[in-house]
Amino acid sequence: MTIDNYTIDSNSPVFIIAELSANHNGSLETAIETIRAAKRAGADCIKLQTYTADTITLDSDKEDFVIKGTIWDGKKLHSLYQEAYTPWEWHAEIYKVAKEEGLVCFSSPFDKTAVDFLENLDSPAYKIASFEITDIPLIEYVASKGKPVIISTGIAEKEDIELALDACKRMGNNDIALLKCTSSYPAPIEEANMVMVKDLAERYQVISGLSDHTMGSTVPVVATVFGAKIIEKHFIIDRAIGGPDASFSMNEEEFAAMVKAVREAEKASGVIDYALTEKQAKGRDFSRSLYIAEDVAQGEVFTEKNLRSVRPGFGLHPKYYHGLLGKKALMDLTKGTPMQLEFAE
Repeated sequence: MTIDNYTIDSNSPVFIIAELSANHNGSLETAIETIRAAKRAGADCIKLQTYTADTITLDSDKEDFVIKGTIWDGKKLHSLYQEAYTPWEWHAEIYKVAKEEGLVCFSSPFDKTAVDFLENLDSPAYKIASFEITDIPLIEYVASKGKPVIISTGIAEKEDIELALDACKRMGNNDIALLKCTSSYPAPIEEANMVMVKDLAERYQVISGLSDHTMGSTVPVVATVFGAKIIEKHFIIDRAIGGPDASFSMNEEEFAAMVKAVREAEKASGVIDYALTEKQAKGRDFSRSLYIAEDVAQGEVFTEKNLRSVRPGFGLHPKYYHGLLGKKALMDLTKGTPMQLEFAE
């Protein structure tokens, strides 16, 4: 998968996305400041959400349209999205600033009009949000544009994932990534289930990653170890500015610490290789080997007392120990002499 100048594959560094979402808090100036802070914090990409309250839901007072059981309890869907949306007239400026900062910029569209709008901005990729994974017509339309499609699986059952993948492939688009996501805000760490990152990649033969709503850096680090190649995290200048997503978003300092931890986890994960590095090979100097533990006269029998396995590692390998016990010394040997096979008969 290639997004702008970034190639994302099994050998590439993790592609780190800062999700702007509603964290502009209604101010274009704050949005621009947030983009610059995301760059300073080490993000590769800034991501938007492109919708209006009317393109994502209905303006209805009926019970179905009142939120229950979340941090937005009691709020109408239409009211929440009216507060949270990013004005479409800001998008061109946001894309421009992101480019100036050297960040990739793309968005999550929530209906066909948003896709058409983003196409006019030459958006390099598309993200399907967790709750939209069941919107097969939208996924088909997004996939038909022939650009990379990144899909969050937060509320998805296995069938939903497979229907979404089939929708992309039906449109001739195999440029797909699946992100493990827990659609809870903030998400409990015990529900992160990061082993799924590895399973998604292996089961569906796609790039896999994480869209994270937990607090802190632990889950992104674990995801990296399990092979995540994309990590998305909500980003905010300062949680004190408030807004619908502020409580589960990382500030600049926290995001920078996460990026550092992810990059270190990448280095620590390494590759399968039983060959020793130069430093590791040098470390064998301190391993166990066989040494003469007290003076031995020619013809004297080697015993557990005069032949021992000790540090350092310059003597004979301890695997020869039992075979040497009971044999006789061919010469006088002094304490501290590294044992050799030719010393015994």
